[in-house]
Order: sequence, then C-alpha cells, then structure tokens
Amino acid sequence: MTEKKAIKTIGVLTSGGDAPGMNAAIRAVVRRGISSGLKVKGIYKGYNGLLNEEIIDMTARDVSDTIERGGTILYTARCAEFRTEEGQRRGAEVCKKHGIEGLIVIGGDGSFAGAQKLANLGINTIGVPGTIDLDIACTEYTIGFDTAVNTAMEAIDKVRDTSTSHERCSIIEVMGRNAGYIALWCGIANGAEDVLLPERYDYDEQKLINNIIESRKAGKKHHIIINAEGIGHSEAMAKRIEAATGIETRATILGHMQRGGSPTCKDRVYASIMGAKAVDLLREGKTCRVVGYRHGEYVDFDINEALAMRKDVPEYQVEVCNSLSHNYSKLNK
Repeated sequence: MTEKKAIKTIGVLTSGGDAPGMNAAIRAVVRRGISSGLKVKGIYKGYNGLLNEEIIDMTARDVSDTIERGGTILYTARCAEFRTEEGQRRGAEVCKKHGIEGLIVIGGDGSFAGAQKLANLGINTIGVPGTIDLDIACTEYTIGFDTAVNTAMEAIDKVRDTSTSHERCSIIEVMGRNAGYIALWCGIANGAEDVLLPERYDYDEQKLINNIIESRKAGKKHHIIINAEGIGHSEAMAKRIEAATGIETRATILGHMQRGGSPTCKDRVYASIMGAKAVDLLREGKTCRVVGYRHGEYVDFDINEALAMRKDVPEYQVEVCNSLSHNYSKLNK
C-alpha cells in the first residue's frame, strides 16, 4: 500500500453570498498554509473565477489588515456552469493545471455541493461554513451570522425608537433565505411583539391584526413585527395591516446591510480557527470534509453526510421567544 504524497500547494476561494468574517478565514488559510510550508493560491470570484483561471499566488502580506474588513477580498460570484458535469470536470482540470492539490471552499450548502463534485474528481477539498443564514445543519456556527444578527439588532433598535415616537406598527424584514435564525434571535434580542419564522408561520394574518389591536387597547404605543426573508412581502403586509387596524404601519427591509460591516470578535476568532483547521485537514491527507463547530469543539464531517443533514429552529428557543413577547399572558390559558 503506497503512502499518500504530501500536498505542496493549496487553493482558497469564497463562493455564494458574502459574509463578514470570510476575510478572517482567508487570512488564516494563507498564513497557516505558508507557516506549514505550503504554497497558497487565491482564486477570485468563486467557481466562476476557477473556470476562468483567475488565480494568484498569495503571500502573508496579501492578507495584512484584512481581518477587520467585511465582505471577501477574493470576491464571490454565482456560477451556473459549475453545476454541470462539464463545468466540474473543467474546474478539476484547472486545479491540476495550476498545481492545486487541495482546495478550501468558504461558503454555504451550494458551495459545498461543488466541493463534493471536485472531491469526486480527485481534488482534495475542505468546506468552511460561511453564511449569515446559520442554515448549515452540521454546525452550530457559521461565519457571518454573529455580525449579521448584531447589525440587524442595532437597526431594529433604531426603528423601534421612531416607531414609538409615531405610535406606529413596524414590520422589519431581516435576511436568512428560508431559515428563521436571524429573525428568531432578533425577536428575542429586540423584544419584538411578533416574530414570523418560515419554519413556523401559519400565514394567519388575522391573528397578527388581533394582536396589534389588543396591544393598542392595553396601552401599547408601538408594535414591532420581525418578518423573515423566507416569508417576505413586508410592504404588502404593512398595507393590509394598516387597512385592517387603522394604525399607521410601515415596512422596513434591512436587506444587504446585514451582509456588510466589520466582523465581530466572535466571527473573526471562529473564522480564523476554522480556516486554520481546514489547512490542517488537507495536510493530514483528508478530503471531502466540512469544518464545523459543535458542543464547544471545532470538528469535521464528511461532505456527503453534512449535505444530507437537516436543521430546524430549536423549538425551545421559539417557545421562549413567544413567552417573552406581548403574548406571554396568553400562553398558559
């Protein structure tokens, strides 16, 4: 049995939606790689840049003063071509052409599916979870969530101030695709009166309307509804609620501001450790793995297993969120 040849050159790319902390992960990959005697190549614009051979040699200096920056210095892009077998084969050929024996992919589930295909074509690949949505099932933490949820929380605090001054109902839409984690966390952190989660919402708008009317009768001067992106249609919802209640109702869609900004300490530290661990896994000869964080430990999973896992918002956290809202007095009746 022949011993696996030690890798000498690795590549790193960011794919899918950008997330604060991705630069910390890139920096860790570059510096951990170089300090371990590896050559590190940066691939611009995700899989799209891989197919177009937008590949550079990276030095430790290239990642100086980047840990505090939001976004990704390697840029990111969607790539329909890489979803095809032909595109995947060409991606593997480009890696081989540039001597990339191991590839670290920082992104979400879609990015990991691409990494899985490259692994099947003989390229050692490691996934690092980078998404503000917190929707990767194998891990309790994803790069960018902490910053995004803090950004949303601060914005909602500001909207509450003006909502109170004008005695309004405010519907604030947060990101998260089809996952309700940002909405749930902000529901608790911002003390929202109602939180609409894609995983739980029954589309009973009359219940919302009744809550607003009852709150106003009880002397409440404002009403904050946090609406998850997976439900959406906040502007139309606001018009219907205002028509039904007679209370001025405004929609605020926080949008892509949640993707930007300087990452929090947690996102810088966790992303750095995950990036370093990805390099270590490649040096150990591992492939087709995803780095994760569970029960206080940095761990790794087979990509196939990771993609097959399913995740749901924790029922206890949803129950706590509801019990702390204006509905708390109704829960046990």
